[in-house]
Amino acid sequence: MNSKMIESLKAIIRKNLNIVCLCAIVLMVFQNLQAQEDHEKYGQYTKTIDSTIDALYAVISGEKGEARDWDLMRYIYHPNAMLVATGKNSQGQVGARYVTPQTYVERSGKWLVENGFIEDELHRVTEVFGNIAQVFSTYQSFKSKSDTEPFMRGINGIQLLNTGDRWRIINIFWMQESEEFTIPEKYLPKS
Repeated sequence: MNSKMIESLKAIIRKNLNIVCLCAIVLMVFQNLQAQEDHEKYGQYTKTIDSTIDALYAVISGEKGEARDWDLMRYIYHPNAMLVATGKNSQGQVGARYVTPQTYVERSGKWLVENGFIEDELHRVTEVFGNIAQVFSTYQSFKSKSDTEPFMRGINGIQLLNTGDRWRIINIFWMQESEEFTIPEKYLPKS
């Protein structure tokens, strides 16, 4: 390559680099505006640990045919959050299945709407240290609010982070109740 070709390539790279930088700036501005809009719309749901946990249950719950607010779900979770289901596989081995909030929406969202799913919290144990919290939340699940008996119960282990202006869910790790593992009395409402 001669020096003229090299200078031409450098000019092309500089010009394209400027375009790439401009696109990156526009994208950052758009993301900041979107974050501000989301905070104005959903901020009240994450002011406290209690309101964040309430929003967690509310966002996945609804009658058959009732749309869910998946933007709220994405808002209450940290961008790197994981949802972790545990249980036995078909061979009887205990394991864990990890998904992002977006993957959960993609895999389960349609089913929740088509079938109806209501998850109610029965009891909560909360531990807080500084900006972190661990919540053991006992739940029961129904297909409809009119159901009198849950089809499932279990415990959600929820980790949260206070970012200064709100609480965000870092991870949720759950296990369904089974004949082998019934929910201990200390994680059930006091009679």
